[in-house]
Amino acid sequence: MLMIRSFFVSIAILAMAGCDAGSSSGPDGSSEATPHALKGCAADASISSKVAPGGYYTHGATVCDASGTAHLFHGLDRPSLEWDAAGEWNDGEGIPRSDFSAMAAWHANVVRIALNQDFWLSGATLYAPDYQDTVDRAIKDAEAAGLDVILDLHWSDRGDLTASIAGQGQGKAGHADQQQMADVNSQQFWREVASKYKGDGHVLFELYNEPHDISWSTWLSGGAVLGYQVVGMQELYDTVRSAGADNIVIAGGINWAFDLAGVAATPIQGYNVMYATHPYYPQDSQLQWDQKFGYLAAQDIAPVIITEFGDHTDACTGDWNTQLIQYADARQVSWTAWAWWPAGCSFPALISDWNYTPTVQGAAVKAALFDYPYQPAGITGGAP
Repeated sequence: MLMIRSFFVSIAILAMAGCDAGSSSGPDGSSEATPHALKGCAADASISSKVAPGGYYTHGATVCDASGTAHLFHGLDRPSLEWDAAGEWNDGEGIPRSDFSAMAAWHANVVRIALNQDFWLSGATLYAPDYQDTVDRAIKDAEAAGLDVILDLHWSDRGDLTASIAGQGQGKAGHADQQQMADVNSQQFWREVASKYKGDGHVLFELYNEPHDISWSTWLSGGAVLGYQVVGMQELYDTVRSAGADNIVIAGGINWAFDLAGVAATPIQGYNVMYATHPYYPQDSQLQWDQKFGYLAAQDIAPVIITEFGDHTDACTGDWNTQLIQYADARQVSWTAWAWWPAGCSFPALISDWNYTPTVQGAAVKAALFDYPYQPAGITGGAP
């Protein structure tokens, strides 16, 4: 989740945030009146055979299961394992099995779980010996409830395993927190995670939560940023594949993951790649959606998944969530909503308590989930 991203946008953009976004355009701003039909699932075995057990492959902008059926991910984001390694639910943290049962009751088919590389890596000062077991238990419980799992590398350490504080220092040295981009320790994290879950295609890998304040060339290929060495998306992707994992890989764009406009010119070279965007209100106006991410789906370039979205204002109504989901549905774009955590609008929260009472935004998301034909993950042959 973006934490201190600027909210200073013009009154004109705010006023137009609710306008229709039915057209689509490319990254150069060229207009395409309506999204065209996707190619769908490939019969070519050179594409369809690259599937982690039980998992998915991509073809154009379509995600397909091993049987060749188109699939869309619709679900929820579960934070806390980025800031709490212990996962003790009596403090409202960690992920109890009941969370996943409740998500399934909302008809979600995927959960995105936020992680911290320093809790995972044994050489880190913040290493927690039980953390990997906590993550593994969450994955097993989620899958038992019929959910796929996106493992999201949410917080990192600027390449410094001696970072001693989890959180409280976004963009700062010495903190395992949201940094500008992944680092060499992120590469080791994905080497270990990919090796552990390459036999489970129901686990997807989101390589880095919200890249920001970097160029597209740095995003793809790495480079020096504010005193540390960034590892780019291509190298993170290559790390996953070198571990023998064919799992779906997800790469968020720049500008806190919202902006995917540069993907057409600087794509990750490889297969089974989705691209993630994070549109938040009020700063990510609907006027930008076509250019920043919608074109990838509308032009059948690559699959898009909105792995975070919501209304950050104190007076949220749920309208933003509904409009964004409608936009996604028109383009066969997947999504997971932020966040399954009891807090207020500005978080923004989907539940108001641990009885899973929906907030106003949560009610909008739950209603959208109930509009889809419900098919738990792992069951093939039904509607996407």
